Amino acid sequence: MNVEVRSPWDGQVLKTLHMGGRDRVEELLVKATGALQSCKAWVPVWERRDILLKTAADVRAMHEEFSLTIAQEGGKPLMDARVEVTRAIGGIELAAEEMGRMAGREVPMGLNPASAGRLAVTTREPIGVVVAVSAFNHPLNLVVHQVIPAVATGCPVIVKPATHTPLSCIALVELLHKNGLPEAWCQVALLGRSEAEALVTDARVNYLSFIGSAQVGWGLRSKLAPGTRCGLEHGGAAPVIVGEDVDLDLLVPPLMKGGFYHAGQVCVSVQRVFAMKGIAGELAAKMAQAASTLIVGDPTDSTTDVGPLIRSGEADRVDAWVKDAVKAGGQVLCGGIKVSESAYAPTILMNPPDTARVSTEELFGPVICVYPCKSMNEAVQRANSVRMAFQASVFTHDIDTAMRVARHLDASAVMINDHTAFRVDWMPFGGRRESGLGVGGIGDTMREMTQEKLIVFHHR
Repeated sequence: MNVEVRSPWDGQVLKTLHMGGRDRVEELLVKATGALQSCKAWVPVWERRDILLKTAADVRAMHEEFSLTIAQEGGKPLMDARVEVTRAIGGIELAAEEMGRMAGREVPMGLNPASAGRLAVTTREPIGVVVAVSAFNHPLNLVVHQVIPAVATGCPVIVKPATHTPLSCIALVELLHKNGLPEAWCQVALLGRSEAEALVTDARVNYLSFIGSAQVGWGLRSKLAPGTRCGLEHGGAAPVIVGEDVDLDLLVPPLMKGGFYHAGQVCVSVQRVFAMKGIAGELAAKMAQAASTLIVGDPTDSTTDVGPLIRSGEADRVDAWVKDAVKAGGQVLCGGIKVSESAYAPTILMNPPDTARVSTEELFGPVICVYPCKSMNEAVQRANSVRMAFQASVFTHDIDTAMRVARHLDASAVMINDHTAFRVDWMPFGGRRESGLGVGGIGDTMREMTQEKLIVFHHR
């Protein structure tokens, strides 16, 4: 079966690719397990590091080509696609650096008569075959975060890119092969849903790295073979809490970036802003004024601020959620309309009900909701009221307030005086509760993809 990779902006066919069936799943697994089982096929540490550094250099040389591919296949504005490529280069180089820190440790012995005359050390070994199921919203950098740690730690990896955005992934893997990584150590799996599930749940898989919807991720986890470990990265409904002491003019730009970057299609996008009652109206008005100036258009145009959603059905879904919120009492201050078949206007919603879908579920679109609150305690309680918990933020000049709110927010990371979507690639990154399992980030993922072995020497 073939699949057409289309631009979400205008529907142009970028490439036609072949989708594999069950025979392809078996082929992928046989190659990966064969490489792992044959000691002669192992790629030495120094060689893997050299491959990564050469690949980073190649991506740097192809910076604009990768940027344009990301914009075309995923709809991310070119200015943001360029940032993604720069981050991807840094991520590959970071993995090469981390290889020098993947060390074991000494376990104390001689603390009692039974352990006398012994020396114990640990080493870190590859966990085994890794399957990486990736998402569309960062088609290069997510693959870097899932695939490059596997290459760095010596795990054969099979990567399934999102069907809508496979081109960046394929180009990166081709560079790894060009620079000396044998094909069996990194394979691309273009598969349908049932074939992908067969791959993920096979007993020969040792680790699953999944980025995508909570429903799919938790469902796959429940079907994993015994002993298969996993890291799951799902979405959130990121809350921002705003104190009365902030400068609203300084606050608006980071909220715009955090909420409308890649049309809000980011798992930690600013979605819910809980502001004190005395400033909520003014803040919402300033946000609406700023949002209305953002340019929505062709993502390959360097002047575009907000591109399309990944497909027209997503634009229809976001529009339906906004209309439901308005019917229930929310007020549209700007936007609230589709501007093309797949693009949605940056939208500010004032005080939608806490029971509306825009308030309780991951919106994954260019919509920010503002809620007036009587106190910081009320804001924290409402922020914590959803099933998801990922990144959050608080804006205030009072350090005591900032620390108190940070302690009480149910979040894996809290940004103080910054938007919720802040991330650098060496920091730990992962959701709590329904938002995920395990910890991402280049170094943390490398540790997740290795396991400790204890070696005890008995000397006399």
